[in-house]
Amino acid sequence: MNLDQYLPVLLFILVGIAIGVVPLVLGYVLGPNRPDPAKNSAYECGFEAFEDARMKFDVRYYLVAILFILFDLEVAFLFPWAVVMREVGLTGFIAAVIFLAILVVGFVYEWKKGALDWE
Repeated sequence: MNLDQYLPVLLFILVGIAIGVVPLVLGYVLGPNRPDPAKNSAYECGFEAFEDARMKFDVRYYLVAILFILFDLEVAFLFPWAVVMREVGLTGFIAAVIFLAILVVGFVYEWKKGALDWE
């Protein structure tokens, strides 16, 4: 096996690492470092943190996030059908309707189970 075939892969990896590391190093070296009490104060919510950063989150947060990603990705599959609707004809249209029906059934199921309710 000839090692010349791996040169493009090695270059790709090196360029990727450089694109990720060089801006960080430049920012660290060239960026100003003038901390003051205003910069180091709590700014997100206006008061000091009162708990550990590793506190537990409610599972519903993750459930809603996962459901959003799931339905968002499923809806994204409709765009290719919309682009080629004339070429796929009635068969593609029926497939899209079946896909949407399954999507609606899943959405109604999640709605009835209360997974989308935020209390």
